[in-house]
Amino acid sequence: MRQIAFYGKGGIGKSTTSQNTVAALSESGKKVMIVGCDPKADSTRLILHAKAQATIMELAAQAGSVEDLELEDVLKTGFLDIKCVESGGPEPGVGCAGRGVITAINFLEEEGAYDEDLDYVSYDVLGDVVCGGFAMPIREGKAQEIYIVTSGEMMAMYAANNISKGILKYANSGGVRLGGLVCNERKTDREEELIMALANKLSSQMIHFVPRDNIVQHAELRRMTVIEYAPDSKQANEYRSLAKKIDENTMKVIPTPVTMDELEDLLVEYGIMKEEDREGPVVGGESLKVTAV
Repeated sequence: MRQIAFYGKGGIGKSTTSQNTVAALSESGKKVMIVGCDPKADSTRLILHAKAQATIMELAAQAGSVEDLELEDVLKTGFLDIKCVESGGPEPGVGCAGRGVITAINFLEEEGAYDEDLDYVSYDVLGDVVCGGFAMPIREGKAQEIYIVTSGEMMAMYAANNISKGILKYANSGGVRLGGLVCNERKTDREEELIMALANKLSSQMIHFVPRDNIVQHAELRRMTVIEYAPDSKQANEYRSLAKKIDENTMKVIPTPVTMDELEDLLVEYGIMKEEDREGPVVGGESLKVTAV
């Protein structure tokens, strides 16, 4: 059983990418379970054709405690017999959002959810690895290989580099490795080249470039993956290609994160940022360069 995780900054298309990739893996004959580790609980909606799956944290609150739950209460089966679980989190503004991840994974282990027949367990995780809960699949060795969904946007690249720092921190103790970057196209300048260069800086690979296509939105409005909604489309084949590359991937590395200056060097090199922009905006004839405090 391979345990993989999709990480990425909020809004990058991580959950959409992971669900379509998992659907493609399942279509190819793999037995898969998704463990949603994002407080938004949107990691399984396209597989279950639902607005949102009831989460372990919600159900535990209703039942009284996690100990009062049964596995069948939280584990649902969706498209192509994909098993689905959502960890959930506390109400907004109350408690640690990552706590749900810790609670969920412990519960699934105790209840025997990690079935020997499974070929893949896929974790869908928010990219905020400074939170102990979100770092748990990395820290505890639950996810053996990480795929970072990113784009040519500065903050998406910044998040990818931060996630790589998290992988590096636990690479020796947990055995986790970076499987590669997935570029989810945002149509920024020289995007594919830029992410390939970033992957190289991280000692990794851009495992696939997913082109932007409105068919993804059309499928999502119907709460379906593209694999199910438009199986003969070019976009469905892109996700199949990504799934095949992951299934055959042998390049799993300890990443080499870069500094912020090196990240900006890359943007300058590819003409995305001008050298003078690095000093910050000019107000009243003086540069407002941001410094750490």
